[in-house]
Amino acid sequence: MTTQTIKRPVKRRAADLEAVFPGRYLSVTSFKRDGTGVATPVWFVADGRRLFALTDLHSPKVQRMRRNPRVLIAACRVNGKLRSEPFPARVEVLTTTPDLERVQKLLSERYKISYRLVMLMYRLGRRLRGQSSVADGAALAITIE
Repeated sequence: MTTQTIKRPVKRRAADLEAVFPGRYLSVTSFKRDGTGVATPVWFVADGRRLFALTDLHSPKVQRMRRNPRVLIAACRVNGKLRSEPFPARVEVLTTTPDLERVQKLLSERYKISYRLVMLMYRLGRRLRGQSSVADGAALAITIE
């Protein structure tokens, strides 16, 4: 008689996700049409079931993720150097205002002063370039497979 393994989704709490992905940065590797991976370090936060990150709605990574929601994620340093083995994951791009506000609130709670300072510099840079101070945003909801 042979045994059969059935994969079940693993329920992880925020503390578990933060233990698996220590540090401040998460490397998210999305894939081009030709299969080439493009890794991007992002700030992230966990809510218990998923990891979240914010990005510009019109960025190339969002275009790649809409075409192919499968990504690889790993803890990394600010320069993108991996600190752990990558995990396969799936990304959902969230664009509604309540989702964006919720993720911004979670990020500001986790990163406190540094998040506010970076966002201030980002808005100032956009204004100096003659763009609106706030770009169209997108929240990346990442679920480990």
